[in-house]
Amino acid sequence: MDTKHLFSILPIQEITGTLPHTVTDLEVDSRAVQPGGVFVCIEGFTVDGHNYVTQAVNNGARVIVASKPVVVDLDKVAVVTVPNTSRAIGLLAPRFFDYPSKKMTMIGVTGTNGKTSVSGMIHAILQVAGEKSAASGTIGFNLDGVLYETENTTGHALATQSMIAQAAREHCATMTMEVSSHGLVEGRLAGTEYDIAVFTNLTHDHLDFHGTMENYGDAKGLLFAQLGQDLSQQKYGIVNTDDPWHKKFMEKTSFPILTYGIRHEADFHGKNIRLEATGTQFTLVSPEGEYEVAMKLIGEFSVANALAAIAALYAKGMSVEEVITHLAVIEPIAGRMERVETDLPLTMYIDYAHTADAIQKAIEAVLPYKKNKIVFLIGTGGNRDRVKRPIMAEEASTADYVILTTDDPRDEPYETILSELEAGMKHDQYACIGDRVEAVKHAIDIAEEDDIIIFAGKGHEDFQIIGREKYPHSDAEIALEAAKKKFKAKELN
Repeated sequence: MDTKHLFSILPIQEITGTLPHTVTDLEVDSRAVQPGGVFVCIEGFTVDGHNYVTQAVNNGARVIVASKPVVVDLDKVAVVTVPNTSRAIGLLAPRFFDYPSKKMTMIGVTGTNGKTSVSGMIHAILQVAGEKSAASGTIGFNLDGVLYETENTTGHALATQSMIAQAAREHCATMTMEVSSHGLVEGRLAGTEYDIAVFTNLTHDHLDFHGTMENYGDAKGLLFAQLGQDLSQQKYGIVNTDDPWHKKFMEKTSFPILTYGIRHEADFHGKNIRLEATGTQFTLVSPEGEYEVAMKLIGEFSVANALAAIAALYAKGMSVEEVITHLAVIEPIAGRMERVETDLPLTMYIDYAHTADAIQKAIEAVLPYKKNKIVFLIGTGGNRDRVKRPIMAEEASTADYVILTTDDPRDEPYETILSELEAGMKHDQYACIGDRVEAVKHAIDIAEEDDIIIFAGKGHEDFQIIGREKYPHSDAEIALEAAKKKFKAKELN
């Protein structure tokens, strides 16, 4: 890429040394720098890129972008000094990749709960419809059926633009992205042009970062504000009328709004909901008329998520009839009230629930099929929002038996996490087991025939973070192995 064109996007810069005519690469990780590339020194929570300039140069960097003094051989490397390298990468990345989000329909989904499910439904429906589609978020980066691992729900600006550019190169017509509040506030989505913004709901979460619910709501609302003001473009906001925050989000954009809901009137309204153990049916009232909808997903919350996906695809230009035809055949989203396949005499679900609202919805989803007791395993992460812990446990108390454990304890002692969860319990039918492996095994130990067990908090994740290391972990695999041993032993007796 032409170097002067790339750096002309930065309004304030000081150039030391001679810029090369062209650059081949743009990186924030010194280990990934390619010969002829640009290395941008980002200051993170634990790592400062300014300390890795030598490694970047040794790997072939020709330009260093820094906000602090760095020592380099100016005969070989030019230094571009800027006030803030994080903001600089937000400007440089989309230009380097030639603004890839403008080359396809971009759908952003934000909210506390439901982002993964709504994004996954949209992506799956588009694939069934025969359209090349990409999706990114908590589960990873799904490029038309090929899944790549990602670090965060919303990656840093360079990773985000690189991902969108890859989808554009693969000729994807649509990319659906989960949009986190952290990503919005920290500018990780700089240069991303969204066509459709979806709001699911707002409940207590991430207040260790945002401080108040008002700040949290304002952060989420940035997705709608960033739709812009060019009303000659065809863009839409989509909001959930069942959530009281929806009016705030509607105020943040001048583009047309489509609404969806179950309890309140909306453009896409779900009624006559029939819940079954293997799927859900409901009547959809839409701008194109009424339709009977059937899907393999369970729970009333899945109806809300489906309405959001239907509204988004309608805004994209699909007919309602086509959308619900494809919705009928898609499989449940990985780790979202995902039933563990087994012929054992109990039912197990894996879910990502890590807020009180999500816990409530998970338990409500299985209540209609309760034959014996509901066992709920709840965990929470270490070094994260501590205020929500007792609130989560209080909601989990609606289950017959609760197991309090950890998700990713990180550097926080088990005892602290468990005691703060335990403060919210409303009955004495529970156990505190910090080691999640042992907690999952305990759920099986106390289980009886016809019980329903929900393992919440990890969902699709196949690891656990203890200290600063990732260790392999699968709730489903641990539970299945333990359950097979237990019930096989019973048969032998």
